Amino acid sequence: MLSTSGILGYGFAEESLKIGMTWEPHVIGCDGGSTDPGPYYLGSGKSFTSRLSVKRDLRLMLLAAVAARIPCIIGTSGGAGGEPHLQDTAALVREIAREEGLSFKMALIHSEQPKDWLFDRIAEEKVRPLGKMKPLDQATVERAERIVGMMGPEPFARALDEGAQVILAGRSSDPAQWAAPAMRAGIPPAPAWYAGKMLECGAEPTVPKEPDNIFLRVRDDHLICEPPNPIRRSTPLAVANFALHENASPIHHTEPGGLLDTSACTFEAVSDRAVRVGGMTWTPAPTYTVKLEGVERVGYRAITICGTRDPVLIGQIDSYLATHRDKVAAKAAAFGVPPSDYTMVVRTYGKDGVMAAWEPQTAITSHELGFVVEIVGKTQDIANAVVAMARTSMLHADFPGRLCKEGNMAFPFSPSDIELGPMYRFSVFHVVAPNDPYEMFPIEYETVRG
Repeated sequence: MLSTSGILGYGFAEESLKIGMTWEPHVIGCDGGSTDPGPYYLGSGKSFTSRLSVKRDLRLMLLAAVAARIPCIIGTSGGAGGEPHLQDTAALVREIAREEGLSFKMALIHSEQPKDWLFDRIAEEKVRPLGKMKPLDQATVERAERIVGMMGPEPFARALDEGAQVILAGRSSDPAQWAAPAMRAGIPPAPAWYAGKMLECGAEPTVPKEPDNIFLRVRDDHLICEPPNPIRRSTPLAVANFALHENASPIHHTEPGGLLDTSACTFEAVSDRAVRVGGMTWTPAPTYTVKLEGVERVGYRAITICGTRDPVLIGQIDSYLATHRDKVAAKAAAFGVPPSDYTMVVRTYGKDGVMAAWEPQTAITSHELGFVVEIVGKTQDIANAVVAMARTSMLHADFPGRLCKEGNMAFPFSPSDIELGPMYRFSVFHVVAPNDPYEMFPIEYETVRG
């Protein structure tokens, strides 16, 4: 199986694809999304990759797949896998097909969940929270802008059984799109799921790391990982290291339908560019569950970015920012905006902008500090108004020992105030027990003609 990149639209070397296709893969594909960029994309229905870059990657993949008469599979289409993301990706595929004169059967696997269906599952006590989330209730579902289910391999396999050559899926478990064709071909679940773990991020299990292709040969009790690009190498360390990522446990990977255990894995270099992995095991789950991801809108955001190199100000920055907060609150109240209508966060880069209170720095060694002032308001007008007040206060407020009698801050952008629109937060991180692995993921088929 050939994976072109870690995320569709991140790009890859065209020569890597050409070499990989000479190795005669049975499947070509790419994961299309992630929750890593945060909740905005699921809530807004927008992608975090550009249409231009996605179209470039998709065009090369579709041309290769159609020429070789093999399936092309995209998981978590459009970045977040909601219905708008799936439809936008499908429209792009149709556009490429028209431009290139390609014809094929396409499957769209939907993953956005109807709220009425979730109400029933809650009533049946078939939903439980993950981590520190509270139990899911009807009010949380009602507030959600969008909720998706993370599908397992079964819907992919069904689409392949129905003869789909191009499969676009909504939100899916990252390895599922690869585990499906492997298990469908008779490979046991353990190496099939492990192969999916290797393929989901493209050339990440290689050195040097960069978005690019990875090729896996999957067998009954092992797999071999090798990058087509001759400038990259899969090494035992790179492959073993990659298997640790994005999990609470380094060795136990919970997936729809079971648990992948990598504690007994062995990593053996079979050449200076390829690694053989064996020893993985799979334990079926007593109950088949699907992860739910949902977001709700909590306000509207505006920011301003500025910086200072004034050593007198830097030496008293904590008290300055405390005074700044009070001045903004007083000015906002004078304009009829109570504190309950907005929140303000000032991130101080060069001091504690990345880790904040988790990694406080009492002694500042930076000769300059950068600030991102963020306002989240009940409306966009409120956010815009308060960020303007905050920007003015940061720029002009006095402080003890001040030598500069004009602006305290340098602003890299004009306009200085940046309207970011709706802000979302993850409100649903739960698992649900469906009646079967297909119930939540209806499949729609169409014949695409160029």
